[in-house]
Amino acid sequence: MVPLLLVLLLALLLFGAGFALKALWIVAVVVLAVWLLGFVLRSAGPGGKRGRWYRW
Repeated sequence: MVPLLLVLLLALLLFGAGFALKALWIVAVVVLAVWLLGFVLRSAGPGGKRGRWYRW
């Protein structure tokens, strides 16, 4: 009974890790898209020079 419970617990942990990794990939893709849009849509600053859209 104990080995069966250990196998089920391991399967549950691996499933949870896989779901978390997929969610992190989705978040990474969204952040990358916003970052790339920031370069495309940045506004022109004084003197017609294109400034940085981020603060750092």
